[in-house]
Amino acid sequence: MPTVADISAFLECFAPSNLASGWDNVGLLLGDTSSEVHRVLTCLTVTPPVVAEALAESVDLIVSHHPIFFRGTKRLSTATSEGRLLWPLARAGIAVYSPHTSFDNTVGGINDSLCEMLGLTDVVPLRKGEGENTCKIVVFVPDGDLSKVSDAMFSAGAGRIGQYEQCSFRLPGMGTFFGTDNTNPTVGEKGRREEVAEWRLEVVCREPKLNSVLSAMRKAHSYEEPAFDVYSLKAIPKSQGEGRVGNLSEAVPLRALAERAKHELSAGTTQIVGDLDRPVTRVAVACGAAGEFLSDAVRAKADVFLTGEMRFHDYLSAESQGIALILPGHYATERPAVEQLAGRISASFSSLSVWASRSESDPVRWV
Repeated sequence: MPTVADISAFLECFAPSNLASGWDNVGLLLGDTSSEVHRVLTCLTVTPPVVAEALAESVDLIVSHHPIFFRGTKRLSTATSEGRLLWPLARAGIAVYSPHTSFDNTVGGINDSLCEMLGLTDVVPLRKGEGENTCKIVVFVPDGDLSKVSDAMFSAGAGRIGQYEQCSFRLPGMGTFFGTDNTNPTVGEKGRREEVAEWRLEVVCREPKLNSVLSAMRKAHSYEEPAFDVYSLKAIPKSQGEGRVGNLSEAVPLRALAERAKHELSAGTTQIVGDLDRPVTRVAVACGAAGEFLSDAVRAKADVFLTGEMRFHDYLSAESQGIALILPGHYATERPAVEQLAGRISASFSSLSVWASRSESDPVRWV
């Protein structure tokens, strides 16, 4: 049977954690990676009804879109509401994994599902992700040091490109050096120029890892003074990003697009800001509570911005900037994709029993 680690690795591959917003908390948040998994429940949020369902159905893993921990947690006990919610899961050995904004932003994730539901084409990220600051390290090593130096640098975090690890380039050449009287060369003698067959080893690393990678290289290198260069690389914007913007095949009235969104998302009600008869073609999308993307939607020249919920003053801001809003509700914009995720997991792990929570519902009611 697959383990918690196996399913976590699958979810990380589908919705990589590096796509998450900086404030978010994604990944395996509770559980033993070595535990076997037979039954999986997906949900939008871990709530008391979801916990009760998981316990009653002997679930091994909950995949919750929203994280169970957003901020630093100093204790987990029944003295707090959070502890009372989660302690039964911990006691029963039920793991919890949250993909959250990684799931929002990934290819085939929640925002892409919303675009497909609306029939959008030419879809691109609404806000492109910023590229990481990276470096290239070039170090010159004798043949006998090549494996141990490269392995040490890899272990310290160098050589990672996307989903690939231990990436490097190696080129043979000839190095020279002259050791002064104050040196103690590993190869040859001081007081004369030496020529040594060496390898030019190139690896990339994230800037925060630079010092630890250089330290590991020095410890593994046999030379008294290793020769190396560090190049700062230009950050390239990520091809993926947050939110989406695309085009309808033809202009439709704002009213018609809102009615389609309400129907497709099974929304109880849908708020609209803007002239209902206004024709719209270019549509920006961001699931959940995404008012911070309003300015991005305006910059993208969208006619209308669809998100789950926004603040009242965002409505006024949208009106003043000439962009319409469609707001089907936080739950409505995200719950369908949670159900799709259950199908995705089931298709990849045929031995598992997987379902979207049957007890979960939208907490918002209308009278």
